[in-house]
Amino acid sequence: MANRLRLSTDDERWSAVLCRDRNADGAFYYAVRTTGVYCRPSCAARRALRENISFHATCGDAEALGFRPCKRCRPSESGSAQKHAEVVARACRLIEASVEMPNLKMLAEHSGMSTFHFQRVFKAETGLTPKAYAAAERASRTRKALLRGSSVTEALYEGGFNSSGSFYATSSNILGMNPAKFRAGGKGERIRFAVGQSSLGAILVAATDSGVCAILLGDEPDVLVRDLQDTFPSALLTGDDAAFDRHVASVVGFVETPAVGLDLPLDIRGTAFQKRVWTALQAVPPGSTVTYAEIARRMDRPGSARAVARACASNKIALAIPCHRVIRTDGSISGYRWGVQRKRALLKREGR
Repeated sequence: MANRLRLSTDDERWSAVLCRDRNADGAFYYAVRTTGVYCRPSCAARRALRENISFHATCGDAEALGFRPCKRCRPSESGSAQKHAEVVARACRLIEASVEMPNLKMLAEHSGMSTFHFQRVFKAETGLTPKAYAAAERASRTRKALLRGSSVTEALYEGGFNSSGSFYATSSNILGMNPAKFRAGGKGERIRFAVGQSSLGAILVAATDSGVCAILLGDEPDVLVRDLQDTFPSALLTGDDAAFDRHVASVVGFVETPAVGLDLPLDIRGTAFQKRVWTALQAVPPGSTVTYAEIARRMDRPGSARAVARACASNKIALAIPCHRVIRTDGSISGYRWGVQRKRALLKREGR
């Protein structure tokens, strides 16, 4: 959603004015003593000298001191960006509060927009269509209900499904397995795994019938196996599979020589937002790096850099989802789930 910056100092506020930063609109207003006018930070009017500027938290604060609203940026009026953010926020709250997921027509009518305009505004604000947002909310509810111990029937209705047929038709995409297995912590699901050694330490690769669900890096193989067990506490974990060792060999080969590439079928499990981040990461080629802010912008979520960082930290499929290619805005190498030294070594081998 539209992000309002939290600016705590006048220097930060002045920088936002100099950049005409729309994200700062609504966070504060600035007034010009020589003209008696106050503006939004993004106002396109000619900028005054810094010594003639004062900052105010609200329009009322500025007007109480005798300043009048700018006729160009109209700070006392709710701008379209703010209106859109408010409309989408109300729609999201409606989705989250509804027992049955509202359809596009209902959401548009509730927002006072046409279905076409509402869908376009919603996607611009959230990066998702209303249908995808509702699906993610429904999936989240269902997972939480199953993890609390609810029956499958209770969970599907709590998740907003109006029939068991519609739920079971999509349950594998929502849960990564059938609902009974998910409720039992993956009980009965077979996960093959193997551990290999590389110059960066131990590597564990695990896969379901759908694809690789984990690539873990570390110093001790036993620690990696325990991590896998904690992630799938009731699944049937099987090792010593000679055929599966090829997957491990592929990953080890990639670590030693990144130019060979890594092409494995993946079984990616996460929230809708996490999956969007991880998909964006897969588009970053070897030898290249991006910042958390760049990934956020590519997703049309410019204010979600911190959420992008959290999604990177939650990634359990190292290398194939290359979160090691994400760096800080200043170019420095930030934290990495499997150690900064490994991250630095991987980037060096890829030519960075």
